Amino acid sequence: MIVPGLHKQMAALDSQLHRNLKVHQQEVDWSIAAELNALFVAGAEFGEACREYPILFVRAGNDEQGVQQVAPIAALGLAQRENLYLDGKNWRAMYIPAILKAYPFGTGRIGTEQRTVLSIDLGWAGLSQTEGVPLFDAEGKPSEHLQALNKQLEQLELEVQRTRELCRFLTGKDLLRDMRFDAELPDGQKLQVDGFLTIDEKRVAALPDADILLMHRNGVMGLIHAHYVSMGNMRKLVQWRIDRLPAGPATPAGDQAEAAAPS
Repeated sequence: MIVPGLHKQMAALDSQLHRNLKVHQQEVDWSIAAELNALFVAGAEFGEACREYPILFVRAGNDEQGVQQVAPIAALGLAQRENLYLDGKNWRAMYIPAILKAYPFGTGRIGTEQRTVLSIDLGWAGLSQTEGVPLFDAEGKPSEHLQALNKQLEQLELEVQRTRELCRFLTGKDLLRDMRFDAELPDGQKLQVDGFLTIDEKRVAALPDADILLMHRNGVMGLIHAHYVSMGNMRKLVQWRIDRLPAGPATPAGDQAEAAAPS
């Protein structure tokens, strides 16, 4: 999966063109994601991601049959191009979403058959022609490092497909609704976060018993509960936004932000 705003100079890896390419940067500078306010997360990541990120859903265009698609994302900020999980070049969470962790690598589709290929962001500062871990050996075959990365991204693509099935189930059962999150900051600034979707608890509760049983058996209920747990992290984002405000008069604890529950 290629993410605009993150993968900026992607090219399909080629054993001839990139024979001497090496990865030399030991510590990733996560400021590469400075303009991302959200990032796709697969269903398999919900268990880890829900502890540190709000997991929401966004509309993602229509499929070939014209049916509206949705996708789950980890919210990283409360405004466009705002990433509150960045502290300089460091990431403020223990868990890093799989797509970001795989950077500068990703998978893209080429040709009329939309064949999936391993790609790399050639603009990343951690690439070198002279030092680091090679991507290809002297014969032009993928190195062990590149083979491991390829397997990792192939697995991620499988999880992306499974997640799309999950989202089709949610939309098919009409379980998603528009979400709005409001907060007021100490300086009087009002925040309103919208454009996202959340799973409606009342609609889930109203499902027939047969559907609920199926959702427990196929793991969907576990993902829904992880989504509910994750919503508490919206207030963390508000607090991080407050922390970035210019210093002013002290605000009593508990009154720094009055954040409404998602509505």
